[in-house]
Amino acid sequence: MKVVIAKTQKEIIDNMLIRGNVFVIEQAIDWEIEYDGLDQECVLFTAYNGKLAVGAARLYKNKVGRVATLKEYRKQGIGTLIMEGIEQYAKDNKMPYLKLHAQLYVKDFYEHLGYTVEGEIFQEAEIDHVLMKKYF
Repeated sequence: MKVVIAKTQKEIIDNMLIRGNVFVIEQAIDWEIEYDGLDQECVLFTAYNGKLAVGAARLYKNKVGRVATLKEYRKQGIGTLIMEGIEQYAKDNKMPYLKLHAQLYVKDFYEHLGYTVEGEIFQEAEIDHVLMKKYF
């Protein structure tokens, strides 16, 4: 299992396909919300099991987003591996903290990684979320 910063056309497309499968197809989020035009300003992270893309995320400035793992690969540490890659990138680039909008059902996952909730529950794409931050 490895996480790469998506630089090649294949790695970028793999990232977008994972997100499409998880958010657009599985969670029925409007594709115009998922593909918001910001990807070219983001650092994209793609997780691979051998040559198969199984997870994805992006970093926009200091905001982690679009963290996704294919359903059949969940609960295997891929999300943690992706987050470790993002956090290492943030530390290497002297970011004092990361923030994210966590879907409420995965809040515990991020708390386990050291993120804390800041504020109340809010709706994003008609799904309950909370703002979470981790300081370095």
